[in-house]
Amino acid sequence: MSKTALVVGASGIVGSATASLLVERGWTVHGLARRPVEQAGVAPLVADLQDASATREALRALRPDAVFITTWLRQDSEAENIRVNSAMVRNLLDALSAGGTTRHVALVTGLKHYLGPFEAYGKGVLPQTPFREEQGRLDVANFYYAQEDEVFTAAGRDGFSWSVHRPHTVIGKAVGNAMNMGTTLAAYATLCREAGRPFRFPGSSAQWTGLSDMTDARQLARHLVWAATTPAAANEDFNVVNGDVFRWNWMWSRIADWFGIEPAPFDGDILPLERQMQDDAALWRQIAEREKLAEPDLWRLASPWHTDADLGRPFEVMTDMSKSRRLGFLDYQPTDDAFFDLFARLRADRLIP
Repeated sequence: MSKTALVVGASGIVGSATASLLVERGWTVHGLARRPVEQAGVAPLVADLQDASATREALRALRPDAVFITTWLRQDSEAENIRVNSAMVRNLLDALSAGGTTRHVALVTGLKHYLGPFEAYGKGVLPQTPFREEQGRLDVANFYYAQEDEVFTAAGRDGFSWSVHRPHTVIGKAVGNAMNMGTTLAAYATLCREAGRPFRFPGSSAQWTGLSDMTDARQLARHLVWAATTPAAANEDFNVVNGDVFRWNWMWSRIADWFGIEPAPFDGDILPLERQMQDDAALWRQIAEREKLAEPDLWRLASPWHTDADLGRPFEVMTDMSKSRRLGFLDYQPTDDAFFDLFARLRADRLIP
């Protein structure tokens, strides 16, 4: 495969990590976003994938070999999630069809493939953990399935190979991202330290004591590029996590230590971050002004609702990566180091003090 890539959602957590890795490995990289951010070695493209004609115009002269779809838009209902997000994938792949150069399309979804969408999250009969790819789809409407179907249809028409990648909660850096546990916890720890409040685990007993795993955005990026360049990985769906497992009752102390605070005892009650942080915007702005931080708007950094959804689950969630391992993907990333690397980058970029 020659090395021209289109990263869709290049300003997000996964897209920015993927674009950076591709640049590092010598690819010519185009990054598409509604609001592109400057990124070394990445040629920006502006398009709203909901607008089919604007998408065609933005991609008219582009001839990518590989396409990495790392974006979606949350809507008020699953029916709208399906309508909007399937149309975005369809408009993208229709626009690229005329060029005829696309040889591989990688789609990033997630574990809601196994857990159900927001409206039916964790309800009904769920697959047994650790989740495995052969467990298939739930009998419920899910925009992940609709996105996959658009990729499969376009692949049948245009002859490219595809891969689907299902990370667990992603750790990575992107300001303004709606699903950002790492930066949310960094902001929460900073606020607790500032106000002298207890650094209290906000989630469920099942998450506190059960086994879990996560996905570093850099690990996911390596997985995406591996699948796009490995013939044996063509036309396959994959789970992708860091490779370790942990319990939050251990990880919480590790995060507290990094910020120089004491973890509060966990009493078994759920106390959501959305409630704990609801009045913290003004305090964050004070911290930002005093410390000369780059982002004074707390809600550009933190997404408590998403962190609450993950940490409040009343059941254990973890995944199996045997399928990738058997095909040769052996990369590993300790999850505590993934958090610490992120926190260090946030501090270096003046996003936390």
